[in-house]
Amino acid sequence: MTPTTAQVPSHVHRRPGLALVVISCAQLMVILDATIVNVALPTIRRSLGFSTANLEWLVTAYALTFGGLLLFGGRTGDLYGKRRMFMVGIAIFAGASLLGGLAQDQAWLIITRGLQGVGGAIASPTALSLIAINFAEGPERNRAMGVYSAMSGAGGAIGLLLGGVLTSYVSWRWIFFVNVPIGALGLILAPRVLVEAEPKPGRLDTPGAITATAGMLSLVYGLTHAADHSWGSAGTVVPLIAAGVLLAAFIWVELRADAPLMPLSIFESRNRSGVYAMMLFLGMAVFSMFFFLTLYLQNIHHYSAVRTGLGFVPMTFGIMFAAIVTSRWLARIGIRIPLLVGPVFALAGLLWLTQLTPSTSYGFILAPLLLLALGMGQCFVPLTVTAVSGVAPEEAGIASALVNTGQQVGGALGLAVLGTIAISSARHYATSAIQAGHAPTTALLNAAQVHGDSAAFMVASIMMGVALLISIVAIRVPKDVAVQGGHAGGAPATPVAAG
Repeated sequence: MTPTTAQVPSHVHRRPGLALVVISCAQLMVILDATIVNVALPTIRRSLGFSTANLEWLVTAYALTFGGLLLFGGRTGDLYGKRRMFMVGIAIFAGASLLGGLAQDQAWLIITRGLQGVGGAIASPTALSLIAINFAEGPERNRAMGVYSAMSGAGGAIGLLLGGVLTSYVSWRWIFFVNVPIGALGLILAPRVLVEAEPKPGRLDTPGAITATAGMLSLVYGLTHAADHSWGSAGTVVPLIAAGVLLAAFIWVELRADAPLMPLSIFESRNRSGVYAMMLFLGMAVFSMFFFLTLYLQNIHHYSAVRTGLGFVPMTFGIMFAAIVTSRWLARIGIRIPLLVGPVFALAGLLWLTQLTPSTSYGFILAPLLLLALGMGQCFVPLTVTAVSGVAPEEAGIASALVNTGQQVGGALGLAVLGTIAISSARHYATSAIQAGHAPTTALLNAAQVHGDSAAFMVASIMMGVALLISIVAIRVPKDVAVQGGHAGGAPATPVAAG
């Protein structure tokens, strides 16, 4: 029997509506934090003196710890109690948010962003699990999942708008402080309205979590360091070598662990491996678009944070619209069509963005944003369905979580690579112009930034082309999987997390 229909502890009051509010608000808090910082980046840069390379870490520190520890966070809920770990995750997230709002220097803020990612990686998967525990199977659980999914989908748009409003009219620090009362209320209500699940026996693959996350952080650090230094400098080479050693150690640990964090058998399916590779490149190609366009709109066109946030809202809703339409038509059209058409749309959008100039209007930018939205929105549902198709029920959660992990890790890697390309290209453009006798005016510096952005979008287009190639070559899914796969379990990828 499920706890929702049978033995509810005496201290827990059966209030499904309030329970859903607690779970959904916690998920909203975690998801919107992936985007709420973006529109505040230029303001934070001026306030704390960030360089462009270091500014990237405000995005990548969160994405890497959140994506890299998602499987670990879900596993802690299985072993130590889902409600307990849900509360631990919220406490870490809210505490890190408080520290972030009080940050006085760059390192302080970057570290707190990483801690937010740790809290989110624990709270997010356990929140989804708590829906299955606290709501009876059938219409009640379906309604709860609908609200949860809506919160996840709306998180990106709310984050962009809220980040803009708080930054423009209060202070950028409040994009962090706003999480504190939400987290506190969740911690007060959770033990009163959420039913706990019995912990399962087993072991936690801590070495796997440490080596994987440390390896990815080292890799991104090395790539980012190359933006301000040479590729042959010790600060670039040593972290890249360390990343190779740590990631090799992760594979070694997973091959020998009794309860591996990421069972390598999950990659035995050609289709599933193709999905993870495709999501990795999708994240690499699209994730950084928010970063570059935010700096472009605010630095070149002097948009306010609010106006910048509003500028991205059509893309967020475009992704949601495309994902909903695709999910409804998937049984008729099958997996293959959206996984071919979607990357083509996104590729067209990225190629369009390579044509940016310092005088480009927002109307010119909106068209490729909508192409990207329609392309990405077509991909998320069929990728998740393919990922969980044919897996054992006990591995469905891992299979679907790896889709989100690939998206987040790919996004962090992509921003490191594309950020390095953009900075190097902009620097080369400005240096060449000054050596040719041009004065270092604001117009020249703006042209250099746009040149760097265009170079980054061109490389992002190549990454998207690789994702399309993977779809063509690797993924071979029968049409009936679109019907059967959707019942395999697991959670769909969160499209707004990439923002």
